[in-house]
Amino acid sequence: MTQEKRLEGKIAVITGGNSGIGLATAQQFVQEGAYVFITGRRQNELDKAVKLIGRNVMGIRGDVSNLADLDRLYETVKQQKDRIDVLFANAGLREFVPLEVIAEAQFDKMFSVNVKGLLFTVQKALPLFRDGGSIILTASTAASKAFEGVSVYGATKAAVRSFARSWTVDLKHRKIRVNAVSPGPIDTLAFRVIHNTQNEQQTEQLMTTLFNTLPMGRLGNPDEVAKAVAFLASDDSSYITGIELFVDGGLAQI
Repeated sequence: MTQEKRLEGKIAVITGGNSGIGLATAQQFVQEGAYVFITGRRQNELDKAVKLIGRNVMGIRGDVSNLADLDRLYETVKQQKDRIDVLFANAGLREFVPLEVIAEAQFDKMFSVNVKGLLFTVQKALPLFRDGGSIILTASTAASKAFEGVSVYGATKAAVRSFARSWTVDLKHRKIRVNAVSPGPIDTLAFRVIHNTQNEQQTEQLMTTLFNTLPMGRLGNPDEVAKAVAFLASDDSSYITGIELFVDGGLAQI
Protein backbone atom coordinates (compact mmCIF):
# COMPACT_ATOMS: atom_id res chain seq x y z
CA MET A 1 0.00 0.00 0.00
CA THR A 2 1.34 3.45 -0.90
CA GLN A 3 2.30 5.61 2.08
CA GLU A 4 -0.07 8.56 2.47
CA LYS A 5 1.74 11.89 2.05
CA ARG A 6 -0.29 14.07 4.41
CA LEU A 7 2.79 16.12 5.37
CA GLU A 8 4.25 16.62 1.90
CA GLY A 9 6.54 19.66 1.88
CA LYS A 10 6.10 20.43 5.59
CA ILE A 11 9.04 21.48 7.76
CA ALA A 12 8.85 19.91 11.23
CA VAL A 13 10.83 20.19 14.46
CA ILE A 14 10.73 17.36 17.00
CA THR A 15 12.43 17.73 20.37
CA GLY A 16 13.53 14.51 22.01
CA GLY A 17 13.54 12.98 18.55
CA ASN A 18 16.46 10.61 18.99
CA SER A 19 14.58 7.76 20.70
CA GLY A 20 11.21 6.36 21.69
CA ILE A 21 8.09 8.27 20.71
CA GLY A 22 10.08 11.17 19.24
CA LEU A 23 12.08 8.93 16.93
CA ALA A 24 9.00 6.97 15.83
CA THR A 25 7.25 10.25 15.07
CA ALA A 26 10.23 11.57 13.08
CA GLN A 27 10.15 8.39 10.99
CA GLN A 28 6.39 8.73 10.48
CA PHE A 29 6.70 12.40 9.47
CA VAL A 30 9.41 11.65 6.91
CA GLN A 31 7.38 8.77 5.48
CA GLU A 32 4.49 11.20 5.06
CA GLY A 33 6.62 13.73 3.18
CA ALA A 34 8.02 16.12 5.79
CA TYR A 35 11.56 17.35 6.34
CA VAL A 36 12.38 16.94 10.02
CA PHE A 37 14.80 18.52 12.46
CA ILE A 38 15.29 16.36 15.56
CA THR A 39 16.99 17.21 18.83
CA GLY A 40 18.53 15.15 21.59
CA ARG A 41 21.05 15.59 24.36
CA ARG A 42 23.38 12.72 23.38
CA GLN A 43 25.21 13.10 20.09
CA ASN A 44 25.81 9.37 19.54
CA GLU A 45 22.09 8.57 19.88
CA LEU A 46 21.22 11.51 17.66
CA ASP A 47 23.63 10.28 14.97
CA LYS A 48 22.10 6.78 15.14
CA ALA A 49 18.60 8.23 14.81
CA VAL A 50 19.55 10.32 11.77
CA LYS A 51 21.11 7.26 10.15
CA LEU A 52 18.02 5.16 10.90
CA ILE A 53 15.62 7.76 9.45
CA GLY A 54 17.90 7.96 6.43
CA ARG A 55 16.65 11.00 4.52
CA ASN A 56 15.04 14.42 4.92
CA VAL A 57 16.34 14.79 8.47
CA MET A 58 18.90 16.82 10.40
CA GLY A 59 19.97 16.17 13.98
CA ILE A 60 20.85 19.08 16.28
CA ARG A 61 22.24 18.31 19.72
CA GLY A 62 20.70 20.28 22.55
CA ASP A 63 18.90 20.34 25.89
CA VAL A 64 15.50 22.08 25.87
CA SER A 65 16.07 23.42 29.38
CA ASN A 66 19.08 25.34 28.03
CA LEU A 67 17.76 28.44 26.25
CA ALA A 68 21.02 28.95 24.36
CA ASP A 69 20.60 25.46 22.88
CA LEU A 70 17.09 26.39 21.76
CA ASP A 71 18.39 29.58 20.14
CA ARG A 72 20.99 27.54 18.28
CA LEU A 73 18.34 25.03 17.17
CA TYR A 74 16.12 27.67 15.65
CA GLU A 75 19.01 29.58 14.09
CA THR A 76 19.93 26.35 12.29
CA VAL A 77 16.33 25.81 11.18
CA LYS A 78 16.22 29.39 9.90
CA GLN A 79 19.44 28.99 7.94
CA GLN A 80 18.42 25.64 6.47
CA LYS A 81 14.68 26.00 5.76
CA ASP A 82 13.60 29.47 7.01
CA ARG A 83 10.25 28.27 8.36
CA ILE A 84 8.42 25.78 10.58
CA ASP A 85 5.06 24.20 9.76
CA VAL A 86 4.88 21.64 12.58
CA LEU A 87 6.40 21.51 16.06
CA PHE A 88 6.25 18.40 18.23
CA ALA A 89 7.43 19.56 21.66
CA ASN A 90 8.12 16.09 22.97
CA ALA A 91 11.32 16.22 25.05
CA GLY A 92 10.73 15.38 28.70
CA LEU A 93 11.86 13.26 31.59
CA ARG A 94 10.18 11.15 34.24
CA GLU A 95 11.37 10.02 37.64
CA PHE A 96 9.59 8.02 40.35
CA VAL A 97 9.95 10.04 43.55
CA PRO A 98 7.75 9.31 46.61
CA LEU A 99 6.43 12.43 48.33
CA GLU A 100 8.44 11.79 51.49
CA VAL A 101 11.79 11.94 49.67
CA ILE A 102 11.27 14.50 46.90
CA ALA A 103 14.40 16.63 46.76
CA GLU A 104 14.61 20.20 45.50
CA ALA A 105 17.03 19.15 42.77
CA GLN A 106 14.62 16.50 41.45
CA PHE A 107 11.73 18.96 41.46
CA ASP A 108 13.76 21.62 39.67
CA LYS A 109 15.07 19.15 37.09
CA MET A 110 11.65 17.87 36.04
CA PHE A 111 10.04 21.31 35.93
CA SER A 112 13.03 22.76 34.09
CA VAL A 113 12.75 20.24 31.26
CA ASN A 114 9.04 19.38 31.16
CA VAL A 115 7.59 22.85 31.79
CA LYS A 116 10.18 25.59 31.28
CA GLY A 117 11.88 23.77 28.42
CA LEU A 118 8.60 23.07 26.66
CA LEU A 119 7.39 26.66 27.05
CA PHE A 120 10.51 28.17 25.53
CA THR A 121 10.63 25.47 22.84
CA VAL A 122 7.29 26.80 21.64
CA GLN A 123 7.92 30.51 22.26
CA LYS A 124 11.24 30.59 20.43
CA ALA A 125 9.76 28.74 17.44
CA LEU A 126 7.03 31.31 16.83
CA PRO A 127 9.03 33.79 14.70
CA LEU A 128 9.66 30.98 12.20
CA PHE A 129 6.18 29.50 12.40
CA ARG A 130 3.91 29.69 9.41
CA ASP A 131 0.39 30.91 10.14
CA GLY A 132 -1.94 27.93 10.08
CA GLY A 133 0.68 25.55 11.41
CA SER A 134 0.34 22.86 14.06
CA ILE A 135 1.92 22.53 17.51
CA ILE A 136 1.67 19.24 19.40
CA LEU A 137 2.73 18.93 23.04
CA THR A 138 3.52 15.66 24.82
CA ALA A 139 1.48 15.44 28.00
CA SER A 140 0.67 12.19 29.85
CA THR A 141 -2.07 10.15 31.47
CA ALA A 142 -0.26 11.06 34.72
CA ALA A 143 -1.87 14.50 34.41
CA SER A 144 -5.33 12.91 34.72
CA LYS A 145 -4.83 9.86 36.94
CA ALA A 146 -2.90 9.43 40.15
CA PHE A 147 -0.03 6.97 40.22
CA GLU A 148 2.19 6.28 43.20
CA GLY A 149 5.47 8.16 43.23
CA VAL A 150 4.86 10.40 40.21
CA SER A 151 3.28 13.50 41.79
CA VAL A 152 5.93 15.89 40.48
CA TYR A 153 5.94 14.37 37.01
CA GLY A 154 2.13 14.43 36.94
CA ALA A 155 2.16 18.10 37.94
CA THR A 156 4.52 18.96 35.08
CA LYS A 157 2.26 17.20 32.60
CA ALA A 158 -0.84 18.91 34.01
CA ALA A 159 0.95 22.17 33.21
CA VAL A 160 1.51 20.94 29.66
CA ARG A 161 -2.20 20.20 29.28
CA SER A 162 -2.97 23.71 30.53
CA PHE A 163 -0.50 25.18 28.04
CA ALA A 164 -2.37 23.53 25.16
CA ARG A 165 -5.59 25.27 26.18
CA SER A 166 -4.01 28.65 26.85
CA TRP A 167 -1.88 28.72 23.72
CA THR A 168 -4.87 27.75 21.59
CA VAL A 169 -6.32 31.11 22.60
CA ASP A 170 -3.00 32.98 22.43
CA LEU A 171 -2.30 31.82 18.87
CA LYS A 172 -5.79 31.81 17.38
CA HIS A 173 -5.08 35.06 15.51
CA ARG A 174 -2.38 33.19 13.58
CA LYS A 175 -4.58 30.14 13.04
CA ILE A 176 -1.91 27.98 14.69
CA ARG A 177 -3.52 24.91 16.22
CA VAL A 178 -2.20 23.63 19.57
CA ASN A 179 -3.03 20.15 20.83
CA ALA A 180 -1.68 17.74 23.42
CA VAL A 181 -1.13 14.03 23.00
CA SER A 182 -1.18 11.97 26.21
CA PRO A 183 0.45 8.56 25.92
CA GLY A 184 -0.21 5.82 28.41
CA PRO A 185 2.31 3.01 29.04
CA ILE A 186 4.37 2.81 25.84
CA ASP A 187 6.98 0.12 25.25
CA THR A 188 10.11 2.25 24.93
CA LEU A 189 13.59 1.75 26.31
CA ALA A 190 12.99 4.56 28.80
CA PHE A 191 9.81 2.84 30.02
CA ARG A 192 11.63 -0.45 30.54
CA VAL A 193 14.49 1.24 32.40
CA ILE A 194 12.08 3.10 34.70
CA HIS A 195 10.06 -0.04 35.48
CA ASN A 196 13.00 -2.40 35.85
CA THR A 197 13.35 -3.78 39.38
CA GLN A 198 16.10 -5.72 41.08
CA ASN A 199 14.74 -9.11 40.17
CA GLU A 200 12.78 -10.64 37.32
CA GLN A 201 9.89 -11.83 39.51
CA GLN A 202 9.20 -8.32 40.82
CA THR A 203 9.31 -6.90 37.32
CA GLU A 204 6.89 -9.56 36.08
CA GLN A 205 4.50 -8.83 38.97
CA LEU A 206 4.69 -5.12 38.23
CA MET A 207 3.87 -5.68 34.55
CA THR A 208 0.97 -8.00 35.42
CA THR A 209 -0.49 -5.36 37.74
CA LEU A 210 -0.09 -2.72 35.05
CA PHE A 211 -1.70 -4.84 32.34
CA ASN A 212 -4.69 -5.51 34.59
CA THR A 213 -5.39 -1.76 34.68
CA LEU A 214 -5.35 -1.46 30.90
CA PRO A 215 -8.57 -2.27 29.01
CA MET A 216 -6.48 -3.31 26.00
CA GLY A 217 -4.28 -5.51 28.20
CA ARG A 218 -0.95 -4.55 26.65
CA LEU A 219 1.62 -1.80 26.32
CA GLY A 220 1.32 0.58 23.43
CA ASN A 221 4.13 0.93 20.93
CA PRO A 222 5.78 4.18 19.81
CA ASP A 223 4.40 3.87 16.28
CA GLU A 224 0.85 4.04 17.63
CA VAL A 225 1.59 7.39 19.28
CA ALA A 226 3.45 8.59 16.18
CA LYS A 227 0.38 8.01 14.00
CA ALA A 228 -1.75 10.05 16.38
CA VAL A 229 0.79 12.89 16.34
CA ALA A 230 0.93 12.78 12.53
CA PHE A 231 -2.85 13.13 12.45
CA LEU A 232 -2.69 16.23 14.65
CA ALA A 233 0.13 17.61 12.49
CA SER A 234 -1.79 17.15 9.26
CA ASP A 235 -4.70 18.94 7.64
CA ASP A 236 -6.85 15.92 8.50
CA SER A 237 -7.23 17.56 11.93
CA SER A 238 -7.84 21.06 10.53
CA TYR A 239 -10.83 21.73 12.84
CA ILE A 240 -9.21 20.31 15.96
CA THR A 241 -7.42 22.53 18.46
CA GLY A 242 -7.02 22.68 22.22
CA ILE A 243 -7.69 18.98 22.72
CA GLU A 244 -5.92 16.25 24.67
CA LEU A 245 -5.73 13.10 22.56
CA PHE A 246 -5.19 10.05 24.75
CA VAL A 247 -3.16 7.21 23.25
CA ASP A 248 -3.32 5.06 26.35
CA GLY A 249 -5.15 1.79 25.72
CA GLY A 250 -8.07 3.20 27.69
CA LEU A 251 -6.09 3.71 30.92
CA ALA A 252 -7.33 7.23 31.67
CA GLN A 253 -10.83 6.61 30.36
CA ILE A 254 -12.16 4.16 32.94
